[in-house]
Amino acid sequence: MAFLPISKEDMAAQGIEQLDFVYVIGDAYVDHPSFGHAIISRVLQAHGYSVGIISQPDWKDENSITILGRPRLGFLVSGGNMDSMVNHYFVSGKHRPSDAYTPGGEPYKRPDHAVAVYGNLIRRVYKDSPVIIGGIEASLRRLAHYDYWSDSFKRSILLDSQADLISYGMGEKSIVEIADALAGGIAVKDITFIPGTVYKTKDIEGIYDGIRLPAYDEMKADPRRYAESFQVQYCNTDPFTGKTLIEAYPNGVCVVQNPPQPPLTTQEMDAVYDLPYMRTYHPSYEQAGGVPAISEIKFSLVSNRGCFGGCNFCALTFHQGRTVQVRSHESIIREAGLMIQDKDFKGYIHDVGGPTANFRHPSCKKQMTQGVCKNRQCLFPEPCPNLEADHSDYLALLRKLRALPGVKKVFIRSGIRFDYLLADPDDTFFRELVEHHVSGQLKVAPEHISDTVLSKLGKPGKAVYERFVKKYYKINEQLGKKQFLVPYLMSSHPGSTLKEAIELAEYLRDLGYMPEQVQDFYPTPSTVSTVMYYTGIDPRNGKQVYVCRNPHEKAMQRALIQYRNPNNFDLVREALIKGGREDLIGFDKKCLIRPRKMANQNPGQRADSRNQPKSGGNHKKQGTITNSKSKNTGRTNTGRKKTIRNVHSKKK
Repeated sequence: MAFLPISKEDMAAQGIEQLDFVYVIGDAYVDHPSFGHAIISRVLQAHGYSVGIISQPDWKDENSITILGRPRLGFLVSGGNMDSMVNHYFVSGKHRPSDAYTPGGEPYKRPDHAVAVYGNLIRRVYKDSPVIIGGIEASLRRLAHYDYWSDSFKRSILLDSQADLISYGMGEKSIVEIADALAGGIAVKDITFIPGTVYKTKDIEGIYDGIRLPAYDEMKADPRRYAESFQVQYCNTDPFTGKTLIEAYPNGVCVVQNPPQPPLTTQEMDAVYDLPYMRTYHPSYEQAGGVPAISEIKFSLVSNRGCFGGCNFCALTFHQGRTVQVRSHESIIREAGLMIQDKDFKGYIHDVGGPTANFRHPSCKKQMTQGVCKNRQCLFPEPCPNLEADHSDYLALLRKLRALPGVKKVFIRSGIRFDYLLADPDDTFFRELVEHHVSGQLKVAPEHISDTVLSKLGKPGKAVYERFVKKYYKINEQLGKKQFLVPYLMSSHPGSTLKEAIELAEYLRDLGYMPEQVQDFYPTPSTVSTVMYYTGIDPRNGKQVYVCRNPHEKAMQRALIQYRNPNNFDLVREALIKGGREDLIGFDKKCLIRPRKMANQNPGQRADSRNQPKSGGNHKKQGTITNSKSKNTGRTNTGRKKTIRNVHSKKK
């Protein structure tokens, strides 16, 4: 085994005179199956194609794109495991101080809108070479979309990058078909027939059964038309039922999206993950201290992809799809065996999961032949009667991994869908989860507790979460354990007014918990929630939605979640007055803050010290939890990081 070439010297050492493909990536080169560029390049290699890597080229220097020469078949381009704008910026617009996907964590090593910039750089130097873009940035921007960072409605990235094709979604099947077509002498402009691709054309006469979306100019002029378009797109993300979509632009150009590539079978998934990855970053990065992101995934196992959870703020539906695809136990155990042999392995498998850890099969039998329902979710607003909630396969896998020699503990860190867990009539997995797979605290994502906001989030109601909490602590008590829940909460999601934000603050008051960090809603391309944010319309039903866009109101909603922080006193007070809840300012035990005079008597104390956890309680600090795995495209593609304390420590 060897790393793919990154220089002409590497090419010569491997006997390659001219590469078939040059892959330009926004991340450091990490040859591990949790990195999209590693999977795509190794899949191509397995089909007989040579691939070289240009990692993080200097986009201001045209020579940086020539170091491997002209490829025989074309250039591949990916912005990286995250959208480059999410990678660069907090939701506030402030630049992130580090980049986990760059050697040494150094920031500023890739441009904003990296795919478009790299595509134009290639086009300036190699005017007639095919350019195929892919990865999450290209996938989620494949049609016209709202761009939060510029607060503008942007064209398809296919046009802005000057590329020829987009390979969207996970791409293993479509990229091989593209390579075979190019190798067979088909001009890139004639490759219009491959599932999982997007192309541009002025001739749509031959498209059978296509759906005409509103034109770009229409949507730019009227956001409601974009909401309508997005709903059509959302209903055509399934490979079994999806139609070809056509989006018109000025000058007669149309961007055409073919239906998605078919889901991988278990055998195909195994073949992808059994390829000869080096399983680490390129050795040239050692001097810089390596690539920080490897620590998150080096001792983690991907067991599935796809998600039928349907969270509205998550882009998984548009990228991995709603059909769950899984690897076999044998493939996962083989990978675990390689992991155990690593000199740095200490006996702990950090994760066994995917976008949602406890999804190990499609939600119902019909999905693999008839596709997912277009206008119905599997879990929202409540579990579908056809849902097959069964953890037996996942449980059997975890038991096998626990029994491996050298394995001390197998954790689950991807996140558990708690409503699906409750839907399973057999509690065996729930009990073993608590007994064997929780490292003191379990991460769950209720996101909010107001049913008004939860309905916009696509999450189950508050009562479902409270039922889960009660059952979790009951099982802990039965097992003689003292483990906690860490709820992820979100402020300022569409639908959240000050009223709902105050409702959340009251819930936290009763819980005796204040998060040390709060996640503001982050509008990223190709999510239902982002469409709500941009248009003020719920694309699912066309109804108006309240959207908090004012930075000061967003600050108030965020401050309410951290109402005990004395630095937030003025914002909390203003929010309570504006929200008509001055009853929460006072000395009663239900009040969030005391009046200003009392609060300022001792500036060194919190504004409401009465509600702090009592000495000896279960609220000791537990450190930092990061949820930034690229396989969890959606939430995890926001790179959300939270410092947390134990919560839900009271018995329910």
